[in-house]
Amino acid sequence: MKKIITTAVVALSLAFTSCGDYLDINESPNSPNVGSLSPGLIFPGAEMALCNVYGDYLRITGGYFAEHYSQYYGTTNYMDYSQFRQSSVRCDRAYTQLSRNCLGNMATVREMAETNEEWGTYLAATVMRAIAYESMVDCWGEIPYSEALDMNNLSPKYDNGIDVYAGIIAEIDAALEKVSAGDPVCTNMLSPGSAADYWIAFANAIKLRMLMRESYALDVKSQIAALIAEDNFPAEDIAWQGFWGNSSSSQNPFYTEEFMAGQQKNLILNIALCATMQACDDPRIESFFEPNSSKGEYTGGVSGTNFSTTASYKANYWCRPAIKNNSPVYIITVAEIEFFKAEYEARYGSASAAEAHYKAAIEASYATAGVNGSIDTVLNVYPYDQSNYRKCIGIQKWVALSGVNNFEAYCELRRLGYPTFGSVSGSDIYNVVTDSYNPAALQPGELYTPITVNTKIGDNALIQRWPYPESSANRNQNVPEFPGESVPVFWAGK
Repeated sequence: MKKIITTAVVALSLAFTSCGDYLDINESPNSPNVGSLSPGLIFPGAEMALCNVYGDYLRITGGYFAEHYSQYYGTTNYMDYSQFRQSSVRCDRAYTQLSRNCLGNMATVREMAETNEEWGTYLAATVMRAIAYESMVDCWGEIPYSEALDMNNLSPKYDNGIDVYAGIIAEIDAALEKVSAGDPVCTNMLSPGSAADYWIAFANAIKLRMLMRESYALDVKSQIAALIAEDNFPAEDIAWQGFWGNSSSSQNPFYTEEFMAGQQKNLILNIALCATMQACDDPRIESFFEPNSSKGEYTGGVSGTNFSTTASYKANYWCRPAIKNNSPVYIITVAEIEFFKAEYEARYGSASAAEAHYKAAIEASYATAGVNGSIDTVLNVYPYDQSNYRKCIGIQKWVALSGVNNFEAYCELRRLGYPTFGSVSGSDIYNVVTDSYNPAALQPGELYTPITVNTKIGDNALIQRWPYPESSANRNQNVPEFPGESVPVFWAGK
């Protein structure tokens, strides 16, 4: 493992210093050129660029926008997210990391692997590429794809998200056609020593997520049916884990950003999630969040304010996410896959099969959380309901992902439409003038409008897409006119 980490450090140095010139690295006697590199030297750095964005920035913003998190008292660092706001400046670094440092270097890996017919490595790089592009579409809607990563074209056209999805799914299919289960895969951080069979199952899972995400906008039933019939999905959660260290450069990225000693505290448990989990005595709350230090209880904050600094509600009243320096960064979980299967059966199969997968999903979420015991307390309050499958699946998927993958929860919330907004607003729960707090006002399983909310979105609505990132909007003459934060990406709002 030490050898892998060392290699990753070398690759990271390459990834973060090469900027967009991944095919035109300046030659130096002290640094390698592309011709002297192997996929195993480039892949870990490009992989960690994706991990850092996915496990930190997308987790934080997704957590705020999904109302898993609200603002810690007395702080303002992320107040815009708490109010359903996003800026082109805020999201620019994430875009750069994904496009240049991940996609740019993975393009080099794919080219090398194709030239040498290293199809296991080719598939692995394709999967990483798919996750990056999928995440970008899910954030911005339209992104450069067909003309991207060409150093001779500084203004690539923006492709519609529907076309990017189609292209990426086709790339996965093409890679799967070339690979055999026993093919080796180059050095990587996700599955050191694993052959291509690991990545085949992984690719199927990502393909399933993409197909289900676009399934209300396109007729992809036959493709989903074929995947589910094949039933070759990961038997365990897919996550970067087992190699995080104690130093600031080797810790879980979310922990480094928000919890390392000396860092400003910004995130607390949101009342929307807190109420939903407490209504059924959900034991996962103890895995996903820390109890408050005043009473050892779970209390949720309200979006759209940073609370007062009076004696009523101090730091010890609120609950922080449970995270350690070595916590995994999850990409896709068994629970998420089971929820997709439940939804497929609800729409196209049998209610009994849908219910079975719904229960399996909650059980898998328990396993991820490290929680023992029966899921009956959850099912008693949130049973499977074939007549409103989107509601029951949507709420429980939102809960299951709250402690492991907040960004995907935010995406599925936009797609499924659940939890919905209730009749209670943030100001009904917390009065900023009188400093009075009434958590009982909120109904479990519902969202609420933040106390101060983005006026471009308005009440009872989510932020649906992000402004195009500053670096692209300012330099690319082909950047489209931004349609507005309330306009869904192609797969949402159906």
